[in-house]
Amino acid sequence: MNKKIAILLMALMASLSVSSAFAVELKVGYVNTQRIFRDAPAAVKAAKKIEQEFSKRDQDLQHMAKQLQTMQEGLEKNAVTMAESERRTKEKDLNELSREFQRKQREFREDLNLRQNEENAAIIEKANKAIKQLAEAEKYDLIVQDVVWVSPKLDVTEKVIKALSESKDAK
Repeated sequence: MNKKIAILLMALMASLSVSSAFAVELKVGYVNTQRIFRDAPAAVKAAKKIEQEFSKRDQDLQHMAKQLQTMQEGLEKNAVTMAESERRTKEKDLNELSREFQRKQREFREDLNLRQNEENAAIIEKANKAIKQLAEAEKYDLIVQDVVWVSPKLDVTEKVIKALSESKDAK
């Protein structure tokens, strides 16, 4: 099996060296998607918008967490001196509040993720349009996103962010 792979690799390398002599130089660019999500004006605006939308619910969850902690500490501190029925009632209340907190926390995360995905999809759509326009205007043959490694001289992310900044949709 290894001999077949070695032969195949040798044949591929031989064909590449022959074809590279006839190849036309490609103009290649790279776009860092994470930088677009972090630095593009539309991304910054979306992050602020989401933060405003979810700040009230986040504060409510923080308040509920403190309330839970206070109830837990009170129960632990006074459990020995409480009547059995009172201790069971407080444990029941604590468990109910804990379940409610977990439910609200899960809903919050799900809603937040959904909104972030919606905003990210809109940003990617705008970025893809800007990338296509850049590729056509500057005669790129290939523009790639999210690679393991790329030479900094191929990075056109700043041009895409600039194009997004100048578009009327970003404002």
